[in-house]
Amino acid sequence: MSIPNIPLRIAQVTDIHCGEITFDEDLMKSTISRVNDMDPDVIVVAGDVTAAGYEWEFKEAARWLDNFKGTTLVIPGNHDSRNVGYVHFEKYFGRRFWRYRQAFDPERTERLRASGFTIVGLDSSEPDLNDGHIGREYYPWIGEQFDEPGDIKILAIHHHLVPIPGTGRERNIITDAGDLLAEVGKLDVDVVVSGHKHVPFFWGLNGILICNSSTATTRRVRGLTPPSWNEIQIDASTIKVFLHYEDGRRELSLIFSRTTRSMTQEAFYLTDDFISSNQIYAASSPPLSD
Repeated sequence: MSIPNIPLRIAQVTDIHCGEITFDEDLMKSTISRVNDMDPDVIVVAGDVTAAGYEWEFKEAARWLDNFKGTTLVIPGNHDSRNVGYVHFEKYFGRRFWRYRQAFDPERTERLRASGFTIVGLDSSEPDLNDGHIGREYYPWIGEQFDEPGDIKILAIHHHLVPIPGTGRERNIITDAGDLLAEVGKLDVDVVVSGHKHVPFFWGLNGILICNSSTATTRRVRGLTPPSWNEIQIDASTIKVFLHYEDGRRELSLIFSRTTRSMTQEAFYLTDDFISSNQIYAASSPPLSD
């Protein structure tokens, strides 16, 4: 295996909005071509593949996404749950909550210091609402999916877990963001990928990289923010994010030190006394019902 193929590479594409008046077919074609040229390990489409959740929009979205050559994982967004659209989502893209794992070969395992990678996708949408929610009944299930301690761990969710600058008054952060962030921290998740706000931005929170992406294929952008999608590269020492713009630019936008991540986690330590004394945080969640 050549050195350029060693890092884990993820294409993060969100907010396609097929059926939206601002959907741009040229942008979609360019995104597909450039993602395929990148040849990522996996493509994560983090929600809002449609404008209003109608079946014809899902059919159109599936037709476009079928042009990606690699493994493509899709979660719903708030637009996809409008008009009972989650029914059509399951028809065209499968389960709304899922786990994907890929083991590394011995050379990659040695160089990346990881046994493989696990991505868990969550449906944070609520029918006909812009707000998002996961719910405590899913927390045990999320923990069960990250069952490989040596893996690079990635969580995919449409709604942002922390506010995004330049997006106006905060209204649509998921309603249980604090609880979910606490669970993600306990699970030692490396990266959270999200969309929804159509603005790319990144937060480092207690050693977790929160990676938000813009709309890839529409003109529903804010201010001078252009359409874009994210290329995430993870090696043994860093996580790098490159933004791909419509004019062909590939811009290094973030370097996140995995060494610093470990130091941050060690520096931020909730004591056992605190956890045992605060039962709201320590209380176990009920199991997910069948």
